[in-house]
Amino acid sequence: MKVLVINCGSSSLKFRLIEMENETVLAKGLCERIGQVVAHFKYQPAGGEVVDCDIDFQNHDAAVKKVIETLMDEKTGVIKDLSEIEAVGHRIVHGGDKFSHEELLTDDVIAEIENCSELAPIHNPVNLIGIYACKKYMPNAKMVGVFDTAFHHELPEEAYLYGIPYKYYEDYKIRRYGFHGMSHEYVSKRTAEIMGIPYEKTRQVICHLGNGASISAIKNGHSVDTSMGFTPLEGIIMGTRCGSIDPEIIHVISKRDGKSISEVMDTLNKKSGVFGLSDFLSSDIRDLSEGYIDNNDNAIRALNTYAYSIIKYIGAYVTVLEGADSISFTAGVGENSALVRKLVCDRLSYLGVQLDEEANMKARGEALISTPDSKIKVYVIPTDEELAIARKTAHLASM
Repeated sequence: MKVLVINCGSSSLKFRLIEMENETVLAKGLCERIGQVVAHFKYQPAGGEVVDCDIDFQNHDAAVKKVIETLMDEKTGVIKDLSEIEAVGHRIVHGGDKFSHEELLTDDVIAEIENCSELAPIHNPVNLIGIYACKKYMPNAKMVGVFDTAFHHELPEEAYLYGIPYKYYEDYKIRRYGFHGMSHEYVSKRTAEIMGIPYEKTRQVICHLGNGASISAIKNGHSVDTSMGFTPLEGIIMGTRCGSIDPEIIHVISKRDGKSISEVMDTLNKKSGVFGLSDFLSSDIRDLSEGYIDNNDNAIRALNTYAYSIIKYIGAYVTVLEGADSISFTAGVGENSALVRKLVCDRLSYLGVQLDEEANMKARGEALISTPDSKIKVYVIPTDEELAIARKTAHLASM
């Protein structure tokens, strides 16, 4: 079975075509800066010539169309007919309380995804555009939705409830949902494999650190707590998102700056995090790391506060787990920033964490970066959300 994975971001579209019999990647690529004056398209067929060019993508529909045309192109293509793609797996950021596992994208399921759009206004609408485009261009393929929130669906009640009147959960389903579920599940399973411990007997902390970031506590193969909440805004400090703050701050900023609640929320989502902390120097950890090394006060402030927010959650989750076997770093920052990993691990010595400085600096791909005598093993584990989506899609589509 060939599965096409479509992962739509606010202005991007990642895709991968996989032959599931042996999980061979036939082609992969990325559409960037969708909707901007000049967009970019990169396509890599297995064993073939890379297509790397600027192009006009006015919307995600146009990007999906280009992906399909390229997959079937006489020179660059890897399939001859669309019928070879039996299923398409779509990443859906927010599934609300309805979806605890992947679902065939029927009209009723799509309607529920639309209902969840107010909970993830940056993500769900573009996820839906990708779904509608694929249904239009590939009407005979099975469409499957795989939800970021599903892995955290079985959080215990004391972990998902907020300290607000219970009627708001009953009436509006306001609760902690959690995100990056596919990444947390994939990385925690892979960590267990590397440690040689049965997944259902592990206690793990997973740090998914990208522009958006979340930390989870995984006990015996289940998510028991996670830092993102009702929306992807809660939790640790992120690239442009503030993470957890005192809710009264919203009222104060609104009153003193004369801004509406929507305007304040826009600031908390798009102009905060390390971007705001660095006095708008950058939201990119790579830029801030260079500034940190160059003793730039704005970069130092941002990264130290960022690392501090991470260690608070790790400490809390080790308590929730009643101890931990491992801490794993993943996603763009977690996999690639030796500086961030060091800033975090150096603050965890009280837990018996001992960082292997050389291994941390050299880490590329999967790596153990703690010393042999470290009481908690520390790993770098590259995430693979596309493969996780493909596996779940193939499983459901073959039923």
